[in-house]
Amino acid sequence: MDLLDGIATTRAIRRYRPDPIPDEDLATLLWHATRAPSGSNRQPTRFLVLRDGPKAREAKAILGRAFREGWGAKRTDHDFDKGSGADPVSPKARAARAMQVFVDRFEQTPVVVLACIQRWRRPHISEGGSVYPACQNLLLAARALGYGGVLSMWHSFVEDELRKVLAIPDEVVIAATITLGVPEGRHGPVRRLPLREVVYDDEWGAGTAWALDPPDTRFSRAGPAREAR
Repeated sequence: MDLLDGIATTRAIRRYRPDPIPDEDLATLLWHATRAPSGSNRQPTRFLVLRDGPKAREAKAILGRAFREGWGAKRTDHDFDKGSGADPVSPKARAARAMQVFVDRFEQTPVVVLACIQRWRRPHISEGGSVYPACQNLLLAARALGYGGVLSMWHSFVEDELRKVLAIPDEVVIAATITLGVPEGRHGPVRRLPLREVVYDDEWGAGTAWALDPPDTRFSRAGPAREAR
């Protein structure tokens, strides 16, 4: 796959077939994840892989509960069932259905990866810069091999339980939860804001003549619409 095509078509995949990811492919995904840069080349990223072992099953059950709680709150807070969400064919309604399937079947996710930081100093706002590039590499590598995934943060609701079950040391940061599997659907191209709305030239807010989207680019708004109650 062309690199730029992979970047342009890698979207969040939340529905997976039950097929396991073979060891060889999983090793390939994680190897490419570790090619990402990190501050001072400290390479603090650590990956805890959860598949079908006894600890993994227990951790997936804990995460499934947390993800259902997180989605339930978000579904209400962002009015996913109101406004255009009441139309079953609307993008909002389709997104809600995909999320519901994702959390309802979380325990059946073939692979769950906890992306962590082996902390070497006191907490600092910049430390995410040494783990999130590796997370994106992992998702791009998954796209290249025909898999899909999504990065989520709802592990934070049950972090203490996870640490106990998985023996994660206190000095290790759980930075993200990434689910992986064979997609039930398909990848992009993704929809994003027009380039002219997010790129400025020379000073903040200044328009550009050269920041042009490729032909046939499709766009979306930023985030879910918050409609009047």
